[in-house]
Amino acid sequence: MSASDTRVGIRAGGREYRIETRLLFAERTDAPLLVFLHEGLGSVSMWRDFPQRLCRAGGLRGLVYSRPGHGRSTARPDHEKWPVTFMHHQAQDVLPAVFDALGIDTAEQPVWLFGHSDGGSIALLHAAHFPQCVHGVIALAPHLFVEDLSVGSIAKVREAYRHTDLRDRLARHHRDVDSAFWGWNDIWLDPAFRHWNIERDIAGSGCPVLAVQGLDDEYGTLAQIERIADLVPGTALLRLPACAHSPHRDQPQAVIEATTGFIDRYRVARESKTGPGARQELT
Repeated sequence: MSASDTRVGIRAGGREYRIETRLLFAERTDAPLLVFLHEGLGSVSMWRDFPQRLCRAGGLRGLVYSRPGHGRSTARPDHEKWPVTFMHHQAQDVLPAVFDALGIDTAEQPVWLFGHSDGGSIALLHAAHFPQCVHGVIALAPHLFVEDLSVGSIAKVREAYRHTDLRDRLARHHRDVDSAFWGWNDIWLDPAFRHWNIERDIAGSGCPVLAVQGLDDEYGTLAQIERIADLVPGTALLRLPACAHSPHRDQPQAVIEATTGFIDRYRVARESKTGPGARQELT
């Protein structure tokens, strides 16, 4: 059996939630666990079969879950607006609560984090806050700071949600699609969010990072991953041509090969007790 779905109860930040989860290849009890953190409009189902493909290729176990407000997890109340610090809350409160609910002891068995977009930022924040609990991070199109390009593209998505079939297409992946969309869209377009920045939070993190960016990304520039390399020793960078904001959809095989190779290198390094080495440029 390669996948099992369930909803677990958690308590985080004084609130209770039901969280949609999917465990992959749980029978591989000795394999590293790779945790998938979705984008701002993502969910378990939005990943499609990519987590299975990656875990199968790397001989890994996987955990995929929908954050509160997304997928089949507890919806965001209509009156509730996400705070500027919502990614910190997800990284420091919600994700540890998900681990606890599933009986995953990351202090005893550290995990790998695979995050896309907002999920990449959450992965970086979690690794910086709990460095002993994370082996490393694969961050696809993460955000460290807010760029004009991001805000402009997100404003266009708002218009598409109102005037095209985008809402119907997203509704296939969210029990309450308005909960997911407006929670994400409203905070990203809030003027207060223009000052959001996590550079100081992740500076000097001891966890190795593979940072991936598409050269045609409509939501962020290469400045995002290049800044990670400045701040986190041993960061590996992968710039992908013919690739927009979702490298795992546009260039899945390149992402799978880079991820499995990255994890394998650091598993060997830990066993031989060697360090992460210098910044790397992958092609």
